[in-house]
Amino acid sequence: MDQVERKRFVNDDSRLRERAAEMVESRRAAGLDGLVGGLETVIICVEPHNLRAAAGELLRTTGLSHRETYEDAARVACVLGLEGSADFLVTCRTRGENPFLPYNLAPKSRRLPNSRLETFVYKCRDIDAFARIQKERGVRFMTEEPLRLGSYDYIQTPPSPYTGNALGFIQWRGEEGRYLHDRARALTWRFEKPDLPFLSDIRQLDHTATRVKAEERDEAILEFMSLTGYDFDFAIYVESLNSITSVARLSRDDYAQVFTSGITAFTDLDHSGPTEKYIHNYGLRVHHMAFHTENIDEVFAGLKADGMKFLVELVGSPEDGLKQTFSETSPLTFLVNEYIHRYGDFDGFFTRSNVTELTRATDKQ
Repeated sequence: MDQVERKRFVNDDSRLRERAAEMVESRRAAGLDGLVGGLETVIICVEPHNLRAAAGELLRTTGLSHRETYEDAARVACVLGLEGSADFLVTCRTRGENPFLPYNLAPKSRRLPNSRLETFVYKCRDIDAFARIQKERGVRFMTEEPLRLGSYDYIQTPPSPYTGNALGFIQWRGEEGRYLHDRARALTWRFEKPDLPFLSDIRQLDHTATRVKAEERDEAILEFMSLTGYDFDFAIYVESLNSITSVARLSRDDYAQVFTSGITAFTDLDHSGPTEKYIHNYGLRVHHMAFHTENIDEVFAGLKADGMKFLVELVGSPEDGLKQTFSETSPLTFLVNEYIHRYGDFDGFFTRSNVTELTRATDKQ
């Protein structure tokens, strides 16, 4: 897309919905239906000197607890978990090249060139069939065949040109949730969970949101659909901020994958809106991780008292159906924590008013 085309580009959902329906049929015809399930693991990479601090930060601001730490040929990984939620692997590379590096060198992210949420790992029912079918469809993986690691088999895509994220696929052969594998050794690191009572009200990972370029929104969503069982559900447009929040879902009860983009493409920092401005400053990457939160008013007050700073106060109300807030950006991971509570019979996912306020708050980054 040349400069003239970019200036004329405007997103809408009509063509995306047509192509999404075609993608669903393509998955079915290829024999992919039912092979990939829900989110199992999130992999966050940080600079080696920040590994302990990054794991400690998550332990202090979420309901996650430390399960194990191990080292293999390429990295050290701290495994954090919570019943009913995707697991978190907070890692650092110890050797080898970083395939995500080109996506980490934007003006405000290059100071931590190895730090980002890198990979979403999905449960796979038959990883050999999945890898074979996807390779026949032209998908590239970082290894020719799934890695056989004893307790599980694993294969991963390279970073996407549309999101900067990779997708991993895991088939458990042993105890589910045990990431220490045949090619790794356990480390005796210990992390104490902070004694903050409100942390027990911060529950499962609800969704994450990746910032993608306006002109690549459709391709990012369709690529994700092609590799998983997720479907495009809906989008909320905030014209005043040149922003679209697009949601892909596996079911109403599962973790959701969110893509945030501009309606029109980036032109300059003064006129393109906070979403496209964020991409210019930080690159394609996950912007925030949202955690389902009970007693959200008490949690918000507790996190504040413990020193967490926020981009915005709590927005929403029981009458609106939900409340949400954004933390400030982590200096270790560049990630924002969202805390979200949906009330009672609220049958939506977001509200336009909340999306508007949260999007506006990201202009402070």
